Amino acid sequence: MNQERNKEHAIAFYKMAYEGNPKQAISHYTGEEYIQHNPDVADGTQGFIDYFEKMQEEYPDKSIEFVRCIAEGNLVALHTHQTWPGNDQYVTMDFFRFDKQGKICEHWDAIQQIPEKSANPNTMY
Repeated sequence: MNQERNKEHAIAFYKMAYEGNPKQAISHYTGEEYIQHNPDVADGTQGFIDYFEKMQEEYPDKSIEFVRCIAEGNLVALHTHQTWPGNDQYVTMDFFRFDKQGKICEHWDAIQQIPEKSANPNTMY
């Protein structure tokens, strides 16, 4: 298992899809199977493509920063900071499972909006 390659591929996959090229992301980085756990996205590669194409159409000016990337076994975790129109900001954590061929085959995520006020001086990322 090549963890450094998997980390690079997870970042490239998510960045490519997030920036409006989900078909290319799927063709480059996923295997025959793609299991989706986000309840807002249909299972399989077409559900992923549809979701990210709609997101790009509705929110072309969004941005993403990859804060952390951690690999363990066949899993990669991404910790990101997203900024959306109106300066809505979110912290996300995405988890990708890679198959034996080094292709992404499963995805989980969690998202939390960054509040305007915090009880501590620390960032969420």
